[in-house]
Amino acid sequence: MIKKIVFAATLMLATVSATAALDESERRMVEWIDAHTEDAIALLEETVNISSGTMNHDGIREVGVVMRRELDALGLDTDWIDMPPEMDRAGHLFGYKRSGSGPKFVMIGHLDTVFEADDDFQTFLRDGDVAQGPGVYDMKGGNVAIVYALKALKEVGALEDIPVVVAYTGDEEKSGEPLAISRKDLTEAGKWADIGLGFEAAITSVDADWGTIARRSASDWTLDVEGRQAHSSGIFNENVGAGAVFEAARILNAFYEEVRGEKHLTFNAGTIQGGTDVTYDPGQNRGTTFGKTNVVPNRAVVHGGIRAISQDQLDRAKASMRAIVAESLPHTNASIEFGEGYPPMFPSEGNRRILEVLSGVNVDLDRGPMRELDPSRRGAADVSFVAAYTDAIAGMGPLGSGAHTPNETIILESMPLVIKRTAILMYRLSKDEEKSD
Repeated sequence: MIKKIVFAATLMLATVSATAALDESERRMVEWIDAHTEDAIALLEETVNISSGTMNHDGIREVGVVMRRELDALGLDTDWIDMPPEMDRAGHLFGYKRSGSGPKFVMIGHLDTVFEADDDFQTFLRDGDVAQGPGVYDMKGGNVAIVYALKALKEVGALEDIPVVVAYTGDEEKSGEPLAISRKDLTEAGKWADIGLGFEAAITSVDADWGTIARRSASDWTLDVEGRQAHSSGIFNENVGAGAVFEAARILNAFYEEVRGEKHLTFNAGTIQGGTDVTYDPGQNRGTTFGKTNVVPNRAVVHGGIRAISQDQLDRAKASMRAIVAESLPHTNASIEFGEGYPPMFPSEGNRRILEVLSGVNVDLDRGPMRELDPSRRGAADVSFVAAYTDAIAGMGPLGSGAHTPNETIILESMPLVIKRTAILMYRLSKDEEKSD
């Protein structure tokens, strides 16, 4: 039996009813969604019961077959996009409906989870209005919400005028590199679209729902420091210098003193290896170190991460870090390399306008206005790859908790809520476009 977790969010999950503020088509969509909630949950159960950790390529493709079936039934043209073999990733499922005169949408989910085939956590388990399972919250619930929002729009004839691309990536939890290849199709969809919607989990507190209009970037950096190996009795003299570990310490302290402090900018030193014999594998985040207390170390390696709210902020931070690295202590030499990563999703005015419409939908569904979520509360996501080219909003998925843990849980009552929010949002944005033409 599932251990029930009390969420503050559940205090707000009273039955969502159609109000007078909804027009006839919106009320019909609400009624249709309520009538098909169990069908949506059945699709969720079907996909959660397919193990699809990022490196389980067969499992990801199997989930793709299920979601392709649903997109095909909606009339979308579907395409499984394989990645090059050397990338060691399963690929992506995209669905396309290019026709329609309304604003163009890209809807973003992902098929993979963090739970690989040998993990003990493999099964959907329901207890009333709560369910647990691998990926149930991150993010197979959001994947289902995409399908059922489109079904609701089709039910009232509104989908006909809405061009849409559905993008289900197969490696969001551990992205294939280079990103220029693994995110090429998603980026192209962002360039095509007018509006991007990301369906990772929603955020709710006891007194408000929150809208995600910004997410920070996520990338890594590697600091490699060389020093002059010698007997420790000579450290700091003019022939030996400071050694690699002291130079690494100087650099890290300078990062802390000189780069830290700007709002939404964070950086972390995750691992450090230092000594006379150092190996480090950044792909595995593992290394080995050998050294002696009476020997000045000749190498240190530090591997860390960095997050920023904008590309400009990220570029400035990198420049500051490079300048610090260049100021070497005697007889040391250091270099820093920045890896590719997820770009930032900047809180643009266009994103805010989408949130205004979504907030109005939330009010009309008797849940009150939605506030802007502090971007420091969210990690990076695939929506950031489209946000550089189009207005976007994230956090459109269901409510729950415990993502990436064996306690991953979804509040099933939130499924019809997020489907309604999505369908009505897309309907209203399309109608607003018609009014402005």
